[in-house]
Amino acid sequence: MSTSMNRRNWLKSSALFAGGLGFSSTLSINYAQASQQVAARLYAPYDDEEALLSGMPKLKARISSNENPFGPSKKAKEALMGEIDTSFRYGRESKTEFSQLLADQFELTETEETRWGNRPTQVMLGAGSTELLLAASIAYGQNGGKILSAEPTYMSLIRRAQSLGAEWDTVPLTKDYVHDLDRLANAVSSDHSLVYICNPNNPTGTVCDPDELRAFCKEVSKKKPVFIDEAYIDYTADPKKYSMADLVAEGYDVIVTRTFSKLHAFAGLRIGYTLAQPEAIEKMSKYSNSAGNISSPSAAAAIASFKDTAYQEYAKEMNQKSKDFLIKTLTDANYDYIPSVTNFMLFPLQSNSEQFRQDMLKQGVSVRSWSFSDQEWCRVSIGTMEDMQYFAEAFNKLA
Repeated sequence: MSTSMNRRNWLKSSALFAGGLGFSSTLSINYAQASQQVAARLYAPYDDEEALLSGMPKLKARISSNENPFGPSKKAKEALMGEIDTSFRYGRESKTEFSQLLADQFELTETEETRWGNRPTQVMLGAGSTELLLAASIAYGQNGGKILSAEPTYMSLIRRAQSLGAEWDTVPLTKDYVHDLDRLANAVSSDHSLVYICNPNNPTGTVCDPDELRAFCKEVSKKKPVFIDEAYIDYTADPKKYSMADLVAEGYDVIVTRTFSKLHAFAGLRIGYTLAQPEAIEKMSKYSNSAGNISSPSAAAAIASFKDTAYQEYAKEMNQKSKDFLIKTLTDANYDYIPSVTNFMLFPLQSNSEQFRQDMLKQGVSVRSWSFSDQEWCRVSIGTMEDMQYFAEAFNKLA
């Protein structure tokens, strides 16, 4: 079965699942229909890849999905295999252990009265951050919700909220393609249900000044919940400094979501988590199966990977080497680029971005196209050195 069909079917089934968790029948039907439309928009590139590659050689370099090609770590794989023999049981122990590990790591303190049995109430697990973004989109997007964010940014939560009828207000990025926090703060109104910030931002790869973002969150969260999508935070020079997770421990109405799909290389293993106040977790958990969608082998592997800081540094080092090669390829061809702290890079094109994407694909290299700020753009995921060499060969034919 094709990748795109798997993704579409998952999104369709998630709509039916959400409907079974408390939607009215009318809302369930509308949401299911809207989700199918969203899926068509989200995964069109995957369908197009398959169509273009029909009868062509296999992809040489898949550098369009921001995956980490250097993992998972050896310790994560050992933990994964070690859990197989007992995977006939529900993995309650490993998922509870993982939740508690996160609570301890981020210094989330709770009393026995605030816990769900033996699981922390400020931690919510999910099968990757997609499930968690979906839960937040329903919790804050239904019943006349209105989301405020920068533009461009990652659209998963926003598109799903729009499928429920939510409105979307935007503030453009600065001239350096960073979140304009002052303008965002001034744009917050009583009509907004959620403020969404992807930091580091996708597709630009830029990151907010941590002190400025922390001050923003402290002030704005007094008015509205602030959702910080930290999918790429592990690639920053100092993840603890750049993360807003400490604000959750301090009691602010800040929601931090992370995924293991990037630095930890779990894109296919599906692990993500949200840190938030118990009230926010309870609100979102109505629209998610939480840890129930995570396999016990994946949870065991996540625990091992979370502790394997040596591997994390290795993956960052390898990512930087490939990124340096990409930068040299672009500069040698007299192309500019947006400096990125992530495992992808965005650069402006001198031609139509969609045509460029298709031309690259015909040479066995998949990339992503964008259009914003009256400019055509290409986003390249950082792959292995071999991937980047394939990119350079194809790019130099078109540049």
